[in-house]
Amino acid sequence: MNDDLEGKVAIVTGAASGIGRAITELLHSRGARVVAEDIDPGVGQLAGPGIAPLVADIAEDGSAERAVERALHEFGRLDILVNNAARIVNKPVIEMTNEDWQSIMSVNVTGAFLHSREAMKAMIPNKSGAIVNIASYAAYFAFPGISAYTASKGALVQLTRTLALEAIEHGVRVNAVGSGDVVTNIWAGKMNDGQSFLADHASKAPIGRAARPEEIAEVVAFLASDRASFLVGSVVMADGGMSVRVG
Repeated sequence: MNDDLEGKVAIVTGAASGIGRAITELLHSRGARVVAEDIDPGVGQLAGPGIAPLVADIAEDGSAERAVERALHEFGRLDILVNNAARIVNKPVIEMTNEDWQSIMSVNVTGAFLHSREAMKAMIPNKSGAIVNIASYAAYFAFPGISAYTASKGALVQLTRTLALEAIEHGVRVNAVGSGDVVTNIWAGKMNDGQSFLADHASKAPIGRAARPEEIAEVVAFLASDRASFLVGSVVMADGGMSVRVG
């Protein structure tokens, strides 16, 4: 079980910290070689045998191609893509600018689309592969101030389902994780003490707490492995029960 990804090659976006870093480290510990991609130069700290950092803005044209080329050049193949990178903005709709809206969509949706498209091109010749998108319970539920984020995660879920139908005939499985609140730095620069906000918000979930990044990474590792061979177009909710709570 601990080496079920032995020999696999993965790309993880948003890998410098939080969930992305936990995913990178877990996949690597289970035998995968990883291209760790992030706009944050701090991703370079992950460099080592079997981990190749890449500093890039996933929303920019050419970044997905660079990530896939890095995987093929460094490790000879591509088996797994994890679309994890995400942004959020905390503004009511009437205060939100087009730039605010586009900044969220460009990363959370367009970046995932571009990377999935290029990853598929590398996976199809091998008739195998797995794409895992980090969605959210916010794809289905919301609270005020995060309209762009909820819209982007809803779009990511629908991208997951549609691509899953297109990809499975080529042996490539596409699924998503409906993540709950995780105490990360996603709110950094958007509000004061975003980590405390996440922890407090997570206390409303039936489980009564936020997830650790490593708990989300475990679900990703499963979906990326052959143990999840019958899961196609699924959204696996890992949200502490938030999505099944009423009131």
